[in-house]
Amino acid sequence: MRVLAALSGGVDSAVAAARAVEAGHEVVGVHMALTRNRALTRSGSRGCCSVEDSSDARWAAQVLGIPFYVWDLSEEFEERVVADFLTEYRAGRTPNPCVRCNERVKFDALLERGLALGFDAVATGHYARLSGGAASGRPGDEEGLELRRSAEMAKDQSYVLAVSGRAGLARALFPLGEAPSKAAVRAEARARGLPVASKPDSYDICFVANGDTRGFLARSLGTRRGAVVSPDGEVLGSHDGYFGFTVGQRRGLGLDRPAADGRPRYVIETRPATNEVVVGPEELLTRSRVEGKDLVLLADPQTRGGLADGCGWSGVAVQVRAHGRPVPADVSVDEAGGTLRADLHEPLRGLAAGQSVVVYGGPEGDTVLAQATVA
Repeated sequence: MRVLAALSGGVDSAVAAARAVEAGHEVVGVHMALTRNRALTRSGSRGCCSVEDSSDARWAAQVLGIPFYVWDLSEEFEERVVADFLTEYRAGRTPNPCVRCNERVKFDALLERGLALGFDAVATGHYARLSGGAASGRPGDEEGLELRRSAEMAKDQSYVLAVSGRAGLARALFPLGEAPSKAAVRAEARARGLPVASKPDSYDICFVANGDTRGFLARSLGTRRGAVVSPDGEVLGSHDGYFGFTVGQRRGLGLDRPAADGRPRYVIETRPATNEVVVGPEELLTRSRVEGKDLVLLADPQTRGGLADGCGWSGVAVQVRAHGRPVPADVSVDEAGGTLRADLHEPLRGLAAGQSVVVYGGPEGDTVLAQATVA
């Protein structure tokens, strides 16, 4: 197959490309330049898509002996990820930009260009397992397609990949899905002579490289004085913008006096219409049901199992954060309406609208069945 390998400049994508070459594919490396600031530099583990990353990606391609290109996807990234991030926070929701980036840039935009240039599939350094489609030598064939957690649970990225859907995943290769550990991947990189073997992982939001999300939002959306209130409306303090807070947050509330019972307060809700942040005791954070929109199905729903509307899955699990704990649930789906409802077997704490909810099931409980955005 003709494979387009996404080279981020990190160790994972470099080893993934090396394995694609070793598998006998005709591989071309491409680095996606996502930032409009060409002078952006990397600071330790913070940030990505920097000048250093582009240089490291080129160096890795030279070691592998494959053609290499840099594609400017900064416009797509700004429109599809950064603008969406700001829109969601302005609406009082808590988005996951990594999910959006995987859906709208690292897969949609990359695959769109790759297919137009005659490539059969894209390979990335994500930690997840695939069967069917390109993974079985039949790029584009969705029959039997399954997305499963990686062998190394601590690095599993199936949560952020679920939104890509069957069509995108049928053209994808994840060579690191069976890797036993990140340490093993680094050791392999050293053995292959790849220059990024010891490079630190990037983390946090890549376009907020200093980690100050609240400051980024304030600069982008402006500041507007509002009230911090209790669930019954008592004014407890003030803030500079509801978008600087997220459900479940405990620190940085700016309150100058404790609750009457001495217990800590948490953000329970943000109200864009009134620019209010509601805080209260921890028990108000718990939810027993999750409702999602923009449904993405990766498996056919069952029509039995004691579900309320008879379509979905019983005895599965849902996850609402990239490295969150899976919670047992019964999940009903409405394919026509593009929604799902998960009735949880145990309470879930700190759920926020805008997060991604992913449903896992299958014989081993590690197969992605569906994805939606928490409504």
